[in-house]
Amino acid sequence: MVSRQRMLFEPIRIRSMELRNRFVRSATYDGFSEEGFVTEKQMDLYKRLAQGGVGLIITGITCVHRSGQISKFQNFIFEDAFIPKLRELTIAVHQRGAKIAIQLFHAGREARFPKSSNQIPLGPSFVDQDPYFKGHYRSLTENEIWEIVQAFGHAAIRAREAGFDAIQIHGAHGYLLSQFLSPYTNRRKDPWGGDLKNRLRIHREIYQEIRERVGRDFPILIKIGVQDGIPGGLEFSEGILAAQYLAEWGFDALEISHGLRGKGYESSEFRTGIHTRDQEAYFRHWSGQIKSLLKVPILLVGGLRTFELIEEIVKCGDADLISLSRPLIREPDLILRWEKGYLQRAKCISCNRCLEGLMKGKTLECQQGEG
Repeated sequence: MVSRQRMLFEPIRIRSMELRNRFVRSATYDGFSEEGFVTEKQMDLYKRLAQGGVGLIITGITCVHRSGQISKFQNFIFEDAFIPKLRELTIAVHQRGAKIAIQLFHAGREARFPKSSNQIPLGPSFVDQDPYFKGHYRSLTENEIWEIVQAFGHAAIRAREAGFDAIQIHGAHGYLLSQFLSPYTNRRKDPWGGDLKNRLRIHREIYQEIRERVGRDFPILIKIGVQDGIPGGLEFSEGILAAQYLAEWGFDALEISHGLRGKGYESSEFRTGIHTRDQEAYFRHWSGQIKSLLKVPILLVGGLRTFELIEEIVKCGDADLISLSRPLIREPDLILRWEKGYLQRAKCISCNRCLEGLMKGKTLECQQGEG
């Protein structure tokens, strides 16, 4: 047990932020927010995660601009009014020994608004007769792009005022930044589209906007989708180059995940039917290749359930930190259990009923055993 504790449970730094171990609660939408504000149910969830031994908690999707909303039950940070409740959340997490990063988010064309609203979702460019997306949306104007870039910067100021230890930009899973990166959804003919660097321009502008506002020491992370799940989308050959550019431009850590979702769970980050060790860590081949090229910390997410496999991944250098989402829904104290030496596999069976419950308007909880 000594070697395991020395490897996975020693502190690790991301720029100025020191974590008590290498375990991260990956950003997870919980449906607990009311009118964009932190609620007592969210406070209780984050307290349990912090008490349960996680080193870094990344919040669920937190909207930086009204045009980027995907749910009326997600958290917002586009006004100062949201700061006090967010500050209560960070204090509660810090009191229990964990660090907390806020995930800044814009849904892009995936945005959803109340029926009474006249708002239309916005994407990089309109794709006619798209078999993978049926929603109504329109292309962003140049001025609207800059407005969103600045919204990320203003959100970062609020996040720092609220006491967050870091920021993570959501650049995966088919949301706005993922839409800009993918050649399938970004067909612009101006400097925001075309070659890879142009499709990454919004990522760089957002980073620079945030860095100017929060200073040199504040950690800025990004969750990046390095391959799409649809034909004609982003290929890993470009995704790995994108990761290199992001690290070169200054992002302090990269969480490696999926890009545009295809049809079915197997073409997304939500792979199901993970029953054996060899089915776990399904993004490991991506993170390992990226890690071999970069000096910044790499976070690996995706189907991780077995402690011995996690230990192997970190020991061999395929990732620096381990991100968990679904296992911590069922067992928020999983990391503490492992730290104490009880190394049984996580109880999560990857049935995705938690996700399906959220899609039906339920709040986050393990649905295992229902039905």
